[in-house]
Amino acid sequence: MEFLKLFLRSIALIPSLVQSVELLYGAKTGAQKKDAALSIVSSSINVADAVSQKQIADAPRFTQGLHQIIDGVVQCLNASLWANRSDPTS
Repeated sequence: MEFLKLFLRSIALIPSLVQSVELLYGAKTGAQKKDAALSIVSSSINVADAVSQKQIADAPRFTQGLHQIIDGVVQCLNASLWANRSDPTS
């Protein structure tokens, strides 16, 4: 599969992935949850293979971009009604 298609398909899964990581690692810190999400996304994109095949020219910048995407998804979810669903007083 072409790298761009795989990348876009993986990015589309980030909101559900973030929710799953939140449920699985609820007691962990935000950084630990972010690292777990990044690890799963990186694996699904096969970042190591993409770097070795020269589809990713700058792995640190690519990883930083994934960090920013995950941060953005978390920020959107926290600002939405989804964040209130786990609050039993709502």
